[in-house]
Amino acid sequence: MNLYKNKIALLLVIGLSSFINAALPSNISELVETSAPAVVNITSRKEVKMQNSLRGFDEFERFFGIPRGRGFPQPQQPETREAVAYGSGFIFKDGYLLTNFHVVDEAEEITVSLNDRREFSAEVVGIDPLSDLAVLKIKGKNLPKVSIGDSENLKVGDWVVAIGSPFSFDFSVTAGIVSAKGRSIQNQNIGNYVPFIQTDVAINPGNSGGPLFDLDGKVVGINSQIYSRSGGYQGLAFAIPIDVAMEVANQIIEDGGVSRGYLGVRVGEVDNDLAEALSMDKPYGALITDVEKGESGDDAGLQAGDVIIEFNGKEIKFGSDLPHVVGRIQPETKASARVIRDGKNINLKFVLGELPADERTFIPAKTEVSSDPLGLKIEDLSEENSRPNDPENGVLVLRVNNGSPAYGKLTRGDIITEVISQGKRYEIEDAQSFEELIGQFDEGDKLAIVGRRNNNRFFVAVTVD
Repeated sequence: MNLYKNKIALLLVIGLSSFINAALPSNISELVETSAPAVVNITSRKEVKMQNSLRGFDEFERFFGIPRGRGFPQPQQPETREAVAYGSGFIFKDGYLLTNFHVVDEAEEITVSLNDRREFSAEVVGIDPLSDLAVLKIKGKNLPKVSIGDSENLKVGDWVVAIGSPFSFDFSVTAGIVSAKGRSIQNQNIGNYVPFIQTDVAINPGNSGGPLFDLDGKVVGINSQIYSRSGGYQGLAFAIPIDVAMEVANQIIEDGGVSRGYLGVRVGEVDNDLAEALSMDKPYGALITDVEKGESGDDAGLQAGDVIIEFNGKEIKFGSDLPHVVGRIQPETKASARVIRDGKNINLKFVLGELPADERTFIPAKTEVSSDPLGLKIEDLSEENSRPNDPENGVLVLRVNNGSPAYGKLTRGDIITEVISQGKRYEIEDAQSFEELIGQFDEGDKLAIVGRRNNNRFFVAVTVD
């Protein structure tokens, strides 16, 4: 019996091994041999100022007026040291290289090393911090270059290969699969305008800026970010789609900078409760929480509370999708959108503006009133409790009871201006009208509470208790 079980186990192991081997790509070595020559190692250097350790003595002298005499440390000139950063990149045409912006940020000297051991001094052609991309240029003969692929057709589960210099180990090769597409991540304002490719390819510091290849040996992404609690690889790596990167690179080379479309809106996500309150079948789309006056969205008639589900033919599943899509369209371009408003589908036409250069991404009471169904204590707005930019009508939240329907959704200082239920909007004039309105709803009803917080419009969903 044991012998029989052992035979079965052996067969299972053999079968599993055969399956895994069959699933693994067999042409990675050919890919590396063909593509590696155009991958480069980048070393950037800059001078950074050291903290003056005698600052405390300077403060002592300034406050007490005691001159520094013999025996006191004398002032020193600020010391500097050389900071060195390492990264990767690749040549894509005529001596032009692509890498990450954070690899060469504020660099005073950049050295590019090729696989054949040639070294070149590189100049920065242009940068785009919003996409974390930089274009460099080197002068040399017989420079290799990569083949550019198509990231749009990349599918979850496809095999991909990274070549780079993790921890300065030059031209290291790792492989994995595409885990997800269209990821939105935030890292020091980088990411609003990039729909990242998520992979499980082993990426570490030094891989930044290096290419991500498909099995045809074509670049489909630029390795840019990792998610890690330790600083090293933990199975989550993010690459900039090559379609996005090439649009940025071509603009930098041709125009000296990058321009992006702009709606002039703030967006949020639609959860299950908000979807029900807004009379939507399911939670999806980009919820418009605020519209800037005089910008493209305002001119087109876009309103706070609208949900954009499609923009210029591109499906918008999440609020984070909208900046990606709009940002890839050039300013002054005509565009269209499908919008859900008050439970109905409408179409809007836009002429896009241009993203501002400094844009980094798309609070003595009178009479207290208690709104028990939501667990709120509110009061009328007045000259004593409002600020110049606050709305004229609405109610001020004084307290949110622990464990109440509004707990964790609203906070002290919020101003409630509107309530939406089943696609119908109710303007809030004062505390009395708010109390009367809330009293009309039944237990379990889903409400979208609209208001202002720190001069920004917000939408939250609450369930009547």
